[in-house]
Amino acid sequence: MPDEILAIATGYMAAKQLFSASRAGLFAALAEGPATAAELAGRTGLPERSARVLADAMNGLGLLERQDGRYRNAPAAERHLAGGQDVDLRPFLAFLEDISYPHWLGYHDSMTTAEPVPLDLGGGRMDTFMTGVMTYNALHARALAACYDFTRHRRLLDYGGLSGAFLIEALRAAPGLSGAFVTTFPHVGKSLAEAGMEGRAAVVEGDVPAGPVPGGFDLVLLEHVVHRYTPADNRAILRRAREAATPDARLLVLDFFLDDEPRQRALDALHAGEYLVIDGTTVYPLAEVREWVGEAGWRPVELLALPGCPRVLVAEAR
Repeated sequence: MPDEILAIATGYMAAKQLFSASRAGLFAALAEGPATAAELAGRTGLPERSARVLADAMNGLGLLERQDGRYRNAPAAERHLAGGQDVDLRPFLAFLEDISYPHWLGYHDSMTTAEPVPLDLGGGRMDTFMTGVMTYNALHARALAACYDFTRHRRLLDYGGLSGAFLIEALRAAPGLSGAFVTTFPHVGKSLAEAGMEGRAAVVEGDVPAGPVPGGFDLVLLEHVVHRYTPADNRAILRRAREAATPDARLLVLDFFLDDEPRQRALDALHAGEYLVIDGTTVYPLAEVREWVGEAGWRPVELLALPGCPRVLVAEAR
């Protein structure tokens, strides 16, 4: 049967329906309570036909529940799309709709040339880009803190990462932990200050592969580092991470990876396409990353799968 083919081929329809539902405030409107299509139209200002189309689509995709003609948010939508207490993914959806989705219209050119399509970040598009990317990183950081026990460590180095959210979530999860962040992005210091973590975390700005790196850390985190650098740079970064670590330290490499298993993890492969078309960066094979980690003086011990997020290669110093 062609079910899988059709589900994939019409995936853009599901994405555009989701983007429109989020932009129209459908999920936020249902945070007020269950509603019929007519009531949703009144709450959102949409035509009733449009409210029904969006609500039925989100119901079919599992984001809304429907009973006796009334819709309500499913748990995932309530947590992440309706302004709840968890990571609000609406800025990330705005990034996907306004930046990523139209950029993918040039994807075939990227495939045939292995080069990214020129990316326009003029006007307010840069703000949409950064807010969306940082929102997605916040989800990853929350997922990592839920899956990994940071209380076993004393000093954490976030080496070369993109977002202060990882260090912030780790510090929140482990009151006895202190940290440092080596970065080329000045916004990291601001995010730590806004979270009230200035006294527990230092920021070192400089070149990641070659700049100064403090030492004495029993945990080193490389979050969204590997895909942004060349193999030679990644080898250097991993060696320098080992030099900054104590003899009993652990290493966490959080990123998307390509597999050698019979079935590739879809999320990683999709992001390989996203990184190619957006900025030309690379999702590397997991086997290659494991090799670099071993060469740098680490011993891989575990691979953590974070739901809806990148995976984490865990290694120990040797």
